Amino acid sequence: MRNFKGGPERGGGNIPGERKIQEEEGSAVGCPFISKIFLIHYRAVMAAPLSNSARLTIPNLITLARILLVPIFLICLIQGNYRRALIIFLVAGLSDLADGLVARMWQQKSPLGAILDPLADKLLMSTSFIALAVLRLIPPWLTVVVLTRDVIILVGVVILKLVEAPLVVQPSLAGKLTTWMQIGTVLLVLAGKVWKLPPPLLTWFFWATALFTVISGLQYMGRGLRMVQQSAAVRGQGDDHG
Repeated sequence: MRNFKGGPERGGGNIPGERKIQEEEGSAVGCPFISKIFLIHYRAVMAAPLSNSARLTIPNLITLARILLVPIFLICLIQGNYRRALIIFLVAGLSDLADGLVARMWQQKSPLGAILDPLADKLLMSTSFIALAVLRLIPPWLTVVVLTRDVIILVGVVILKLVEAPLVVQPSLAGKLTTWMQIGTVLLVLAGKVWKLPPPLLTWFFWATALFTVISGLQYMGRGLRMVQQSAAVRGQGDDHG
C-alpha cells in the first residue's frame, strides 16, 4: 500500500481493524482515491474520544435495569403473584436510591442520567397505578389524579421550552412528600395482598396521597406561571432598551 499522510496516529501502530481495511483497499482496483478517503475516515472515528455525555455510567446502567424491571413487575401483577411483585417494586425503589448515591459519591452525574432517572421513576409509578386500578386494588379516581398531575407537569415543561423561559427544576417539599406517599400507597396495597392490613390504613393513604398530589401539582403550576411571567418581563425590558 502506498504511504500517505492523514488521520491521527496512535503510537505509530495500526488501529485495530486497520489491517483489514488496508487489505480491502488493495483489492479495490481502479478506485484508490476512494479507498484512501475511507481509511482516513476510519482512523478519525477510531481515534476520536467519546464525550462524557455519550458514555454509559454505572448509575445509568442501574437506571436502565430499573426500567427493565417494569415489564416484569407488570407481568407479576397480571399473574396475581403479588409477593414477587412486591419484591420487584422494593428492588426498583432501592435501585433508585443506589443510582443517586453512586452518582454523588463517584462524581458520575451525566445529562443522560438526568433524563433516564425521572423517566424510569414515572414509568414505574404510572404503570403501578394504572395496573392496580385495572385490578381494582386502588380507586380509579386516585390513578386519574396521579396521572393528571404528571401530564400537567409535562405540558408545563413543554410550554416553558416553547416560550424559551428559563427552566429551573427544583423539587418542592410537597413534591417530595407526594413521591413518598405514592410509593407508600403501592407498597401498602401489595403488602395488603400478602399480609392482612387494617382497611382504614389503605383508605387513609389513598386520600392523603391524593391530597399531596393535588397540592404539589398546584404548586408546580404556580412556579411555571411565575417563570413565564419573569421571562416575559425580561423580554419586555430588553425590547425597551432596544
